[in-house]
Amino acid sequence: MKQSLDYKLIFALAAVGIIWGTTFLGIRVAVETIPPWFVTSIRQGLAGFIMMTILLFKKELKWIGWENFKQQLIASVLMLVIANGFTTIAEQNIPSGLASVINALTPILIFLGSNMFGLQKPSLKGFIGVIIGFSGVVFIFKDGLGSFLDADYIIGMMFMAFAITAWAAGTIYTKLHGNKSKNIVLNLFYQFTMASCIQIVLAFIFSPTIDVNLWSTKSILAALYLSIFGSVIAFFSYNYALKHVTPVQVSILAYINTIIAVFFGWLILDEKITVDFIIATALIILGVFIINYKKKEKQTV
Repeated sequence: MKQSLDYKLIFALAAVGIIWGTTFLGIRVAVETIPPWFVTSIRQGLAGFIMMTILLFKKELKWIGWENFKQQLIASVLMLVIANGFTTIAEQNIPSGLASVINALTPILIFLGSNMFGLQKPSLKGFIGVIIGFSGVVFIFKDGLGSFLDADYIIGMMFMAFAITAWAAGTIYTKLHGNKSKNIVLNLFYQFTMASCIQIVLAFIFSPTIDVNLWSTKSILAALYLSIFGSVIAFFSYNYALKHVTPVQVSILAYINTIIAVFFGWLILDEKITVDFIIATALIILGVFIINYKKKEKQTV
């Protein structure tokens, strides 16, 4: 007997694939006039407020205990403060499409980290995938070799490297120390709120003189989009999807994220797409696919 389609799951997967693909464009537009740490603080702060409103309405806002709090704090610092924050800083200096392609390397780092911590066994297939994926990075550097004379470009690439490493570390930490709490909204409320508090402090440290009048309407709307769609809807959908399918299956959405980000960067921001850039994107996606691909096992009746 065939199982009926889980439309909630389909919606969640589609939301993650499409929305997170557009966030690279949103970040690029937001940082045009708003300092990056303010963008991230606004994004996570509003997301935390929305989560709090939902929890108050459902009468589920409560203390989660020190052990769970510690886990949410570590995940928040790695995945929201560092990964999200550094990606936002990087996009001041590099195109949104390039940032998304570098971000597509994250599943490869997760694979390598999972091998190191015994979460996954090393395999020839995985090694081949890593080699192919990193060969894509070579093409990116080949395409932008002249850009390495630009200090801003180097800084942007360095921040992206730290960002994807932090996201991979946060994912592995969550796998190793995942708590038993099933309240996604409550956990996200703590993560978003803690991240926003840390990021607003960083915002005033690195941008002590702020003139809000210089913030364009376009950038403010982009920051609001990042908060409501990029954080609240996409993060909730991501967590919902993880409860119904494997992390490997969800990671396939990284391909969609990259393609959408590159396309919108070209369409809206006139970002240049070269042959080497296309080859690099294809190699990275192929590498991640080879690492994550598993043959579907036949079910026995």
